Amino acid sequence: MTVTEQLSALSAILTHRDLHSLFQPIVSLSDRHILGYEALTRGPSNSALHSPISLFAVARQTGRLSELELACRESACRRFSEQKLEGKLFLNISPESLLEPSHPPGRTLQLLQRYGIPPSQVVIELTEQTPTDDFGLLYNALYHYRDMGFSIALDDLGAGYSSLRLWSELRPDYVKIDRHFIDGIHEDAVKREFVGSMLQMAKASRAVVIAEGIELQEELAVLIDMGVELVQGYLLCRPQEHPPRDARALLPMLDPSAGGFCEVVGDLALLMNTQPVVSESTPLVDVLELFRRHGSLQALAIVDVRHRPIGVVHRHALSDLRLPAKTPRQPAQE
Repeated sequence: MTVTEQLSALSAILTHRDLHSLFQPIVSLSDRHILGYEALTRGPSNSALHSPISLFAVARQTGRLSELELACRESACRRFSEQKLEGKLFLNISPESLLEPSHPPGRTLQLLQRYGIPPSQVVIELTEQTPTDDFGLLYNALYHYRDMGFSIALDDLGAGYSSLRLWSELRPDYVKIDRHFIDGIHEDAVKREFVGSMLQMAKASRAVVIAEGIELQEELAVLIDMGVELVQGYLLCRPQEHPPRDARALLPMLDPSAGGFCEVVGDLALLMNTQPVVSESTPLVDVLELFRRHGSLQALAIVDVRHRPIGVVHRHALSDLRLPAKTPRQPAQE
């Protein structure tokens, strides 16, 4: 497709608002409900710009990114309202479009008012694709959204050019861990350490972590064990024009009354092996030593005097602690 053809296709899409909004659920594991939906956009099915990667790349190259993002927001708000979806609506916005001089202020609020969606129901999801240098202007733009009642999410944490600084400067309400760190996390101790560190940073900054891109049951099991609260991915539900409204249908592997539970338990039973436990009186230094000796161990069960489980201690919760240096053993006196 030539540059001229790309420009013509993009112009036609924007003129006719030929965009399709899909919604992917974000599920809360603690109470088995759908927190909200991320709105995703596709171009016309018969167009070379059907893929969002191609669509947004052409808009960025031709200086029409802000215009395209506004059209995507309009489509998402309209479809969200028409379906009377409940929960939060996550809307993707790139920092570079916010920083464009031509970016019209107040348009998102006007869209919400038109479709009867309160700002408190909307999360502005900041998606970083290119370097962001003007932190002061970006900070002011996002706090303008906050003043209007929106929540803020930082997407693809760990993948962007300056995502950690954005986290520190903007203090988002939600942070979404890039799927690179989720892919194969059950087989990669380094990824587990990274995610554990992100969970600690989120706790310190009072942000809620969303793990996205989950495709395997084993990945979900590790994230549950690590204490991740919100999850999103193909394992649960692909983006759809008419998304499900009941989280119980998306989490059969966690519901004993669902048919898939026994099958998952049977698969996990083949992988089970004996693991060490600690008592409630075990010194912290001994707990740290157990984690040091068992490099793949992510959690230890805590048992009472009758060997009944009463709690769990996670490796990531102790990741910033260090074992004290051992005192050399003195030779016995003659």
